[in-house]
Amino acid sequence: MMSLADFFTPIDIKKITPKKGYYTSQLGQKIEHHSVDFPDLEQKVDIAIVGVQEDRNGTNNAGSSLAPDYVREKLYLLHEGSYTTKIVDLGNIKQGATVTDTYYALKTVVEELIKNDILPVIIGGSQDLTYAQYLGYENLEQKVDLVVIDSHFDLEEDINEGSIATTSSSFLNKVFLHDPNYLFNYSNLGYQTYFNSQESLRVMEKLYFDVHRLGELSGNIAVTEPVIRNANMISFDISSIRSADAMGNANASPNGFYAEEACQLCRYAGFNDKLSSIGFYEFNPAYDNNGQTAMLLGQMIWCFIDGFYNRKRDFPLNPKSQYLIYKTSLKHEDHELVFVKSKKSDRWWMQVPYPTAGSLNERFHLVPCRYDDYKTAVSGEMPDLWWRTYQKLI
Repeated sequence: MMSLADFFTPIDIKKITPKKGYYTSQLGQKIEHHSVDFPDLEQKVDIAIVGVQEDRNGTNNAGSSLAPDYVREKLYLLHEGSYTTKIVDLGNIKQGATVTDTYYALKTVVEELIKNDILPVIIGGSQDLTYAQYLGYENLEQKVDLVVIDSHFDLEEDINEGSIATTSSSFLNKVFLHDPNYLFNYSNLGYQTYFNSQESLRVMEKLYFDVHRLGELSGNIAVTEPVIRNANMISFDISSIRSADAMGNANASPNGFYAEEACQLCRYAGFNDKLSSIGFYEFNPAYDNNGQTAMLLGQMIWCFIDGFYNRKRDFPLNPKSQYLIYKTSLKHEDHELVFVKSKKSDRWWMQVPYPTAGSLNERFHLVPCRYDDYKTAVSGEMPDLWWRTYQKLI
């Protein structure tokens, strides 16, 4: 494994440790952190925390580059759950000479960690770092399912230039237009209609992307589980949480997810067997009264870790004895829809056939779904998720 130590600066552990030190059960004692020596990644490691001190391309939120140490301070105070964690904290990627240098460092770190079956938990910095997180998958030769938790689509173009800059409000354009294109699906959770142009909503519809309005999810957070279960990578913009619960952001807004919903989203993310990276962006300590947002982020990461260590490992779907197969036919179609349910976790998937067999070994694509999708099919209707997935396979 290439040495990643050159990209990181150590943590000033004295600065964030409480006066009396940590209890043996607190994460500050359990996480091997880079304060003197760089952690040995050749040993068994499950999760690596990666701070990124970069906000030069942030939109109206200067100061988010200072976030990683504030989040660490709160995260390290939390107690380990009923499992043994194997987590390292690699320290902070400092700003490069240019923003592109920082992107290169993060891309390289993400790629190396994923290759070695270590899941990076990135603490930004501004959300344009999602683009660098995505670039980490470029050489891994796999299609990427991206989930972004955000009130905005971040598709803005530079009004003066008519061009696309990589900023925290436009990075998604860079992801969509990146060549080679290895994005299979993009999903948004929690967009707020008044923050997004109708044109951007039409783009989402045209590309068969999976976008969910905040109002649709409020008080019904379980709807997000199959969407999150489909993700290889997640980007979480802290400004998608309402300002009363997370004020530590210059773009905080009155409406958004509640704190406990944000924690639930993170737990679903941890549960997801195929998720291989997650990034938390846009937290700005300058606006954080009494460290509340830093504490919420610490708790969100704790919930992610808790989900990770409670994974059911029921994807890919084998052995077959662990699954129930349900078949149903539609009113106006001659083919049947096939659903799979895990006995281990009670979670559902839907089989969507590839339109042409071609050189593919697999005959169908498996997409996570809800019991409600099965009920829709039983009633003779085509689930919307089946149709959108089929269109992307054509």
